[in-house]
Amino acid sequence: MFTGIVTHIGRVAIVERSGDTRFTIATDLDVGAVPLGASIANNGVCLTVIAREPGWFAVQASDETLSCTTLGGWDVGTPVNLERSLRLGDELGGHLVFGHVDGVATVVAVTKAAESLRFEFEAPAPLARFIAVKGSVALDGVSLTVNEVTGRRFAINIIPHTQQCTTFGIMKPGQMVNLEVDMLARYVARLSESL
Repeated sequence: MFTGIVTHIGRVAIVERSGDTRFTIATDLDVGAVPLGASIANNGVCLTVIAREPGWFAVQASDETLSCTTLGGWDVGTPVNLERSLRLGDELGGHLVFGHVDGVATVVAVTKAAESLRFEFEAPAPLARFIAVKGSVALDGVSLTVNEVTGRRFAINIIPHTQQCTTFGIMKPGQMVNLEVDMLARYVARLSESL
């Protein structure tokens, strides 16, 4: 489990595509403190650390993960938002993020809004009903508050700090991002179906 508060930006250093795909991620994260078998959110996808040395760690992704997330498009040099898993007693600064990506959203537009950037996204039709104004979403692993919703489209604002500390500072229209809807919204929708 995670909070959606990204602590580091890594870069894909090596991609090995035989059987499951193995990604080696270059990072300044203290990987010596990360045990083998631990989970790290990589652009919001919970992946297991299978190898590590100072300056890098490796993870594997199955074909299912590659087909349901943006990881299938990763190549050497791809920037990656990183977050270690939540420990009991850690501050919950974002919202509860599970690292189980629900689908892929598309960046439709990026515009200036004072010092912030306003991003407009389009969600897959089955997920749009879970996105509400003032609700939470995780996009590429970043916990964000939804400002507007119109059909399948929703908008969020990214402050300068978040632009600098995540990959949002370099995102462009047309780019795909991993989307995890708020688990509470999912359960409320499920309960309302059974009434």
